[in-house]
Amino acid sequence: MRVLVTGGGGFLGRYVVEQSLARGDEVTAFARSAYPDLEAMDVRLVRGDLADAAAVEAACADLDVVYHVASMTGFWGSWDAFYQANVVGTRNVIAACRAHDVPRLVYTSTPSVVFGNEPHEGADESLPYPERYENNYSRSKAIAERAVMGANGQDGLLTVSLRPHLIIGPRDRHLLPRLIARARTGRLPTVGDGANVVDLTYVEDAARAHLLAADALQQGSPAAGSVYFISQDAPVNTWDYINDLLHRLDIPPPTRRVPLWVARLAGTVLEFAYRALPLAGEPFITRFLASEVAMSHYYDISRARHDLGYAPQFTMEEATQRTIAYFREVMT
Repeated sequence: MRVLVTGGGGFLGRYVVEQSLARGDEVTAFARSAYPDLEAMDVRLVRGDLADAAAVEAACADLDVVYHVASMTGFWGSWDAFYQANVVGTRNVIAACRAHDVPRLVYTSTPSVVFGNEPHEGADESLPYPERYENNYSRSKAIAERAVMGANGQDGLLTVSLRPHLIIGPRDRHLLPRLIARARTGRLPTVGDGANVVDLTYVEDAARAHLLAADALQQGSPAAGSVYFISQDAPVNTWDYINDLLHRLDIPPPTRRVPLWVARLAGTVLEFAYRALPLAGEPFITRFLASEVAMSHYYDISRARHDLGYAPQFTMEEATQRTIAYFREVMT
């Protein structure tokens, strides 16, 4: 197939590119930066910004599938920055697909779109969107996800949204590197009672879910217009997992414990200060981040198994070993 991967040079996007190439697809990557290594793999690289409608439309000509993976992530940042990248960018992708009669659009969403500061334990896709959000990332991704779902069936376009949870694996430049950096400097306390449980998703399985979703997008398929949680389907205790990971990387684990209410209070104060003064950079803790690391959030992936044929190809231990091997290599 002829496919486009937005964010093809990023963490998850590159795996989607590689797996698409491995099965014989003709791949175009849309990215803001140059990636000579992708071009060396016979990937057509189109450089541009998602907020540039003309650039996005030009990249979407003569395609069978668009994997819209690119987004602005993070727990801090201005609304305009998140809105332009995640909302305007997604609307531009949808419009370009419709303009060029692209039949299938697979969107990378996040479980954060349904996180309303309450634990999720074995929850499924019936979870409603919360009435309000405590961070601009979740809010912008929820608007974008709704747009993707609403576009299903318009001008022949079929859409599906995937919500992979806490993606780990080699080449991660965000989630675990930030955690490791804080642990190394002694700035990583255990937040909450340490009993919360979460899902993780190994990046190769997350990418494979995208290809399965594209294949499932057919007229009459339950995948069309739907959303799916994606994970390894093997929830772990958050802080036991973090401590074991750090131990295997020869990094001291957290020695301090902070109650969730204290962390959220600190986040409230810091958020106010960073906005009011304003301060450069980002707060050490926010309300959203405090709740994320202290509350349980794991999900039922039965619908993805049934509708998409998704099943993790790697156990949690295999995923962890591969991830640790990578970080040992880059840390030496």
